[in-house]
Amino acid sequence: MGSEWCGAGLLVAGPGPGRRELLFFLLLLLLLFLVLLLLGCSRPLALRRGPGQVGYLPAPGLSRRQAARRARRARRPGALPPAYPNGWYRLLDSAQLPRGAVRSLALLGEQLAAFRTQDGQAYVVDAYCPHLGASLAAGGRVVGNCIECPFHGWQFRGEDGKCISIPYAEKVPDFARVRTWPSCEVNGMLLVWYHCEGVGPTWAVPEQREIATEEWVFRGQTEHLVDAHIQEIPENAADTAHLAFLHGPAILGGSDLRYTRSKLWDFMKHIWKAEWWPEPEPNEHCSRLLVQHTATIFGKHISLMDLTVSARQVGPGLVFLIFEHAFLGHGIILQTVTPLEPLLQNVVHKIYYQKNMPAIIPKFILRAECIQFERDITIWNNKQYLPKPLLVREDSSIQKHRRWYAQFYSEKSTRVLAQKEGLDW
Repeated sequence: MGSEWCGAGLLVAGPGPGRRELLFFLLLLLLLFLVLLLLGCSRPLALRRGPGQVGYLPAPGLSRRQAARRARRARRPGALPPAYPNGWYRLLDSAQLPRGAVRSLALLGEQLAAFRTQDGQAYVVDAYCPHLGASLAAGGRVVGNCIECPFHGWQFRGEDGKCISIPYAEKVPDFARVRTWPSCEVNGMLLVWYHCEGVGPTWAVPEQREIATEEWVFRGQTEHLVDAHIQEIPENAADTAHLAFLHGPAILGGSDLRYTRSKLWDFMKHIWKAEWWPEPEPNEHCSRLLVQHTATIFGKHISLMDLTVSARQVGPGLVFLIFEHAFLGHGIILQTVTPLEPLLQNVVHKIYYQKNMPAIIPKFILRAECIQFERDITIWNNKQYLPKPLLVREDSSIQKHRRWYAQFYSEKSTRVLAQKEGLDW
């Protein structure tokens, strides 16, 4: 009886010191897990795909990179439009260029140097010093509002490129200057204006009010390299017929086109309705795409996944995708396409969303968009550009888009030479 009462006493008194320590430790672990989970949800999404990581099918006996390289060599890209359309392009995020910093950039067939003065002004100039060709971005430093060449100390003013100081010369020649590039900082990005004939900016990059006022906050970014001509990417907006076939299968099937139509994920479908049109003057450099998205699971409409996307293409390389959801609020994805080489595009998607919405919502939207975009990359990386495609009546928007996009080319636009041995950019 005594032993039974002892046991009863232990049950009433609760766990002993050892058990209390164990429970305390487990509670600490649970609390730590919840904190880490909360931090993980609030931290912006950062996803970067390296060369060949997506967009190519595996080949027996070859690594992913080798398979991508072989596919690029075997590809016949077709009779391509000029390589670099005229317009504004993203160089980098403003935060990537702190005060006093100099960055080397290779894009649009040019080598550029971007630098920021101590008063916060950013400038973009040709990377090579006109004196003896040293790179201003390889060891150059910011002095006042100038960039100083690391070779002989020549100093070039950021606003007009004029050389204002040569340490060992009595006089600076009036003609001594480096080429400057028109640039602007909008929506947290530094952009550069490119025109093959040296014409100055003919339109401005619009500022998104909600980003400037911080009503919408940054929630994540994805970055991809696409082995295609830049025109292929915005042309997707006018090719509304591809939405049902390529983007209809559930995102649960991922981005590998060998498996996206698997019956395993057949219970879920994405349904798209889209319309594309060019804007009239004075915004003829812009076009619009209105997309209505719904989804079904086992044939039943899921209203929670109803989404309206209003996309505005601004010039050849900027897209503003505004999301509207009945319950999950509003936000925007900024898409920038920057040609690094004729058949190599750097594509960045940055999402900003209402600050009063949990961060996991815009991060999920960006993840879903990433899966769908990587399906497109597999098409772009392996396709041939056809200047005279075989179209049916329902494809009429594609030709309308090509006529609209042609405004970004000039007579002197750089053309891609035909390669009999394929292209390996």
